[in-house]
Amino acid sequence: MKRPSSEHSTGRSDVSTPVVESSAAQESGISRRDFIHGVALAGMGVMVPSATLAEAVEAASSATPYPPALMGLRGNHDGAWETAHQLARAGQRSFGPVSASTESLYDLIVVGAGISGLAAAYFYCQKHPDARVLLLDNHDDFGGHAKRNEFTVGGRTVLGYGGSQTLESPGGYPQVVKSLLKDIGVEADDFYPAYDDGFYQRHDLAGGIFFNEKDWGTSSLIRLDVGGLGDYMPLADAGLSAEKAVSAMPLSPTARLQLLRVLTETRDCMPDVPMDEKRDYLYTITYRRFLERHLGVTEPEVFRVLQDLASDTGMGIENALAGSAIFYSVLPGRGATGLPADTTEYEPYIHHFPDGNASIARLLVSHLIPAVSTAKDMHDVVGASFDYTRLDDASADVRLRLSSTVVNVRHRGSPESAEAVDVTYVRDGESKTVEAKKVILACYHAMIPSICPELPETQREAMASQVKMPILYTNVALNNWRAWKELGVGAFVAPGAYHVNAMLDFPVSLGNYQYAQNPDQPVIVHMERFPHGREPGLSKRDRLRAGRYELLSTPYADIEHSIRAQLGEALGPGGFDGDRDIAGITVNRWAHGYSYYYDELEEDIYDEWDDPRYPHVKARQPFGRIAMANSDADANAMLEAAVEQGYRAVLELV
Repeated sequence: MKRPSSEHSTGRSDVSTPVVESSAAQESGISRRDFIHGVALAGMGVMVPSATLAEAVEAASSATPYPPALMGLRGNHDGAWETAHQLARAGQRSFGPVSASTESLYDLIVVGAGISGLAAAYFYCQKHPDARVLLLDNHDDFGGHAKRNEFTVGGRTVLGYGGSQTLESPGGYPQVVKSLLKDIGVEADDFYPAYDDGFYQRHDLAGGIFFNEKDWGTSSLIRLDVGGLGDYMPLADAGLSAEKAVSAMPLSPTARLQLLRVLTETRDCMPDVPMDEKRDYLYTITYRRFLERHLGVTEPEVFRVLQDLASDTGMGIENALAGSAIFYSVLPGRGATGLPADTTEYEPYIHHFPDGNASIARLLVSHLIPAVSTAKDMHDVVGASFDYTRLDDASADVRLRLSSTVVNVRHRGSPESAEAVDVTYVRDGESKTVEAKKVILACYHAMIPSICPELPETQREAMASQVKMPILYTNVALNNWRAWKELGVGAFVAPGAYHVNAMLDFPVSLGNYQYAQNPDQPVIVHMERFPHGREPGLSKRDRLRAGRYELLSTPYADIEHSIRAQLGEALGPGGFDGDRDIAGITVNRWAHGYSYYYDELEEDIYDEWDDPRYPHVKARQPFGRIAMANSDADANAMLEAAVEQGYRAVLELV
């Protein structure tokens, strides 16, 4: 869950409100009538009964699929990654006879149709309006991590984001990014009326923390913001003092006292660290070490509560830097640092489309291939239809070819003198080669050494070192959100649970799309998991690799079971019934998620982000007629980085 790197403290009130407690709800069994792994039952207001499952599968597979409406396991979905793993992990180089393409020479081929690849194509076409451009992507949908999840519930369309969530602080974007957004019809100021910043307060929806019976011995959902939720969501005040909330937690008396100190301490617990060195110091120790050394935490229960709440740092508290956990993830303890209150004014965290940055990807595609959609700006793109059959139109100057995994990119001759580059890809089990005057590799850097082995060894090593952070973004479509209203919770963290948090999605109404106005209307619940290896002594990269393995080896049925169990137990006291209230589930699995970021505890940090000693700088160097894009090229998972790197790659080729 990306959020501003702010230092806002979370205020708490001493007004007492009830604590929700209950026995664990009965776990629902896996219902095949509700969810089919990777199969869309799009357009249906309710899921089909099991008796008609075979007919539904046959109908869905025979129709032209609309990827945003596909449910089950998405993101790095089955069918998108197998060929790449055969190449990169098994070393397979041959994928059958290669057919020479009948397509004429392209001016540019872009490998990867994520935000960076789409932006690169857009910038190239600006400079060369008559250019013939081909984009290739291994997924069945474009946008990279900027994926749209679409559900039809009771005749209404509800939208969620399957990855890239927001435009964060767009007022500070580089001019090239601002210009692109303006060109495709995105005005940052238009998000202010679109985002209902009074929604959570109006419905008295506070932040919460959920303890499940399996891990904690009792089931409790308590109105208390422990995980920094209120720093980026305008939640209602919990109305419950930290003392009362902690006293209701299923912890030992000693653990309660220690956690309460973490939550409320305002004395400087780092008096030996000079004021002008405190912030830097917090980036030299882990959050767990900070708790132990400066707040005297010794109880395992306290560590268990906070263990995974650093969430999208991708690490547990024994590896997450204290500075990142406190200032970025907004975990408790800032009051004990002795640092003054942060008075910086930040842009509000409101720049969301209902489908996240998928709308940016859709606008870019609409401008590159006008036949696909009539969408022209941010107000009509959300509700606009998209004709996927027109993406790869032979008569168009720009073509986008999905489900096409590139397995080889090689200059036709010496890189110094070659006049063309051959690009071989596998689609529907067949290998085909297309050629272009120039190529931009806007795919994962870690994959490039396998598909472009002619690159210099030092560059390939730098690319291979950029291990991306695995992420699981789950969207659950509900027929209603009465239980959330009844319990007075709009978002909660869940220590020990499979998904570390759950929230009613951001209240955004844009164009002809309207967010739920009352608890009887359908809504999306967004849930997240950031898996990582937990064995002692692992490097950060190995922890991320272990998390990737976990995601790829966990069956969808297990994930669905955890979703139903977690929501059923947490929301059951409010009247929630998963069999009745869940209308659809889409699990977005990103085994290769956020771009790798450097860790001060394990790596050298240089004064300039473009320092040539950094792996991402070594990795993105142009090679002959090939340039590199993607957010990996900036070691930064944000949208603006992806766009900037697409622009840089184009400049290197023109």
